[in-house]
Amino acid sequence: MPLFKIIENGNLENIKEHPFKLEKDIQTLTENNLQSIFGLEFVKSEFSLNNFRIDTLAFDKEAGTFVIIEYKRDKNFSVIDQGYAYLSLMLNNKADFILEFNESGKGTLRRKDVDWSQSRVIFISPSFTTYQKEAINFKDLPIELWEIKRYNNKTITYNQIKTSGAQESIKTISSKDAVVDQVNKEVKVYTEQDHLEGANSEIKEMYHALKERIINLDDNVSPHPKKKTIGFKIENQIFCDFVIQSKALKIYLNLKSGDLMDAKNISRDVSSVGHWGNGSYEIKVQDLDDIEYLLSLIKQSIRKNKNDS
Repeated sequence: MPLFKIIENGNLENIKEHPFKLEKDIQTLTENNLQSIFGLEFVKSEFSLNNFRIDTLAFDKEAGTFVIIEYKRDKNFSVIDQGYAYLSLMLNNKADFILEFNESGKGTLRRKDVDWSQSRVIFISPSFTTYQKEAINFKDLPIELWEIKRYNNKTITYNQIKTSGAQESIKTISSKDAVVDQVNKEVKVYTEQDHLEGANSEIKEMYHALKERIINLDDNVSPHPKKKTIGFKIENQIFCDFVIQSKALKIYLNLKSGDLMDAKNISRDVSSVGHWGNGSYEIKVQDLDDIEYLLSLIKQSIRKNKNDS
């Protein structure tokens, strides 16, 4: 899709793509901006282990898991084969990854602090082939494809290649490949359906109604299912989390204690107690009779997290 810049007299000037010459340029740009682009923490560049070299090792603090990032200009590679090879490397050498994190000065990780089941691989390239895009068309694949474009007006875009309503599980082909099978026994990509499976019909109906309204609040809002929660993000910032139980629906607002204006007192400050979601406020949704007021509380969290991104 062509891009234009508005110039004098309302005329349009074409913004041309300014391709990257080297993979290293993409890598440096991404590593310097990992938090802004993906919400990830940088750990190590060119991490070598067992004859493998990982371009970028990152850590997802929210999920408590490692993320491997690879940069590709060559189109002749299998995202499935390479992605699962990297995941297998990680799962068979957990102590080395933890040691690398601890030596990076980012803090101290213990083995129990890492949720290996949410490990994933991200491939970044100026473009992917139709075959590569089709190869990720599974509902539970721990591999992401992101296309990066640079333009002559110093604009950069990162666009994730989304699966087209995939229903098939990667596990249907896992028995044909020992590495894929081994990784799938430990790594799981969580979906909204996983969270909704045990909920009654009323809870499911409330979740879908709220999800639709929340997504319509801003063009950049998207749901991100994790192991314990379904987080809603805007510009890589979680602004609320849903915790779905069999007979209860809870929302956690990513605001610090004292930052929420709740005239009707429907929220609870949980800053001093353990909970799964981000932020200090919990709302137990009983019904949708006052959905507009509930959305007004969620909007406060959106504004705060959008301004902080």
